[in-house]
Amino acid sequence: MRTRKSFRLEDCADDAVAVADAFGVESFIPIGYSMGGPVAQLVWQRHRDRVDGLVLCATAPYFAGRRPERLSFLGLTGLAAVARVTPSQARGWITEQVYLQRKSQMLADWAVEQISSHDWRMILEAGRAIGEFSSSDWIADVDVPTSVVITMRDPVVPLRRQVRLFEWIPGAEAFRVDGAHDAVVAKSARFVPQLVRAIDSVVRRSA
Repeated sequence: MRTRKSFRLEDCADDAVAVADAFGVESFIPIGYSMGGPVAQLVWQRHRDRVDGLVLCATAPYFAGRRPERLSFLGLTGLAAVARVTPSQARGWITEQVYLQRKSQMLADWAVEQISSHDWRMILEAGRAIGEFSSSDWIADVDVPTSVVITMRDPVVPLRRQVRLFEWIPGAEAFRVDGAHDAVVAKSARFVPQLVRAIDSVVRRSA
């Protein structure tokens, strides 16, 4: 994304509906993985008449629960503000030298390539938005069939929060995957069949 506007998850949700509008789709089932989970939840909150059901994967109703997490996301807020007034060449250098060199030891080449193609400021602002997100006050009001795909060995989105999301949504069904946060890629042979079952479950219940 290349925009001077601040990154907002609400805008992502509205964009998803705008895509549906462009294709003439009146209602649909948002499927959200990780950060896409809050986006899918917000699609339901902001456009309820357009949502037939939800499939939420490796995600949670909130992401900054404990004090160290809140401080970490608060740091992203400050970095994002600095990045907004930093020249684009400097932002590119920061991405390459400070972030990607560290992450290249942890991530596969394809992941590093994807990250390096983004605007560093937008990545920081996306992190800030995730830290500020919480559906705790309204997620129990979800009134459409919902499936929650839970990554059981996830170090990024703790298992307890994924389970909490499942427990807070009335009538939700859980589909478990024995894998970490990158299971959609690293354990695709396990993840994809469960995702298909989760979608089928929502389609069947929404019919």
